[in-house]
Amino acid sequence: MEKKVLEAMKKAGKPVRPGDVAKMIGAESKEVSAAIQKLKKAGKIISPKRCYYSPSGD
Repeated sequence: MEKKVLEAMKKAGKPVRPGDVAKMIGAESKEVSAAIQKLKKAGKIISPKRCYYSPSGD
């Protein structure tokens, strides 16, 4: 799930909300939010503004 979320964020090319990512990959918002938290802890994504996320560029 984390890989799908990260790929969708890269494809979007701009900071996105978890709900937008869920629609893009056809998943539940809860699943996407959980994946985002894991990715954030791992340092793979950043939150440029509240409730928006984007790849950290590593």
